[in-house]
Amino acid sequence: MDDIESAPNLPEGALFTCWTTAPNEETARSIAKAFVDLRIAACAQIDGPLTSIYVWEGKRCESREYRLWLKIVDSRIDAARECIRELHPYDTPQWIENEATKVDEKYLKWAKDASNLRGFQKPEPI
Repeated sequence: MDDIESAPNLPEGALFTCWTTAPNEETARSIAKAFVDLRIAACAQIDGPLTSIYVWEGKRCESREYRLWLKIVDSRIDAARECIRELHPYDTPQWIENEATKVDEKYLKWAKDASNLRGFQKPEPI
């Protein structure tokens, strides 16, 4: 599988909305939970079912899928690319990244905190 190109010179604190599709809700949930549990995505949302119509290996295909939206901070985008290649059942999964140009400051802070493994450690007892 071809590597997904890294975007050069990402601004510090950028937030990305990334998406993919999965063949069923169970797979979408499994990928979403892994991304959140690994603190790669601050949030994962699943919608569907939806109908995808596309050409694959020279044939028009139609399939029922579920869309998975992931909110990912810039410092975790490389991990996201690696994770989707490892977890996705498709030979060529859809993987689209969009950098958000405007993000509410409170939401961006939350996304950064949610993506920080250290931010989820239990505080030491006093």
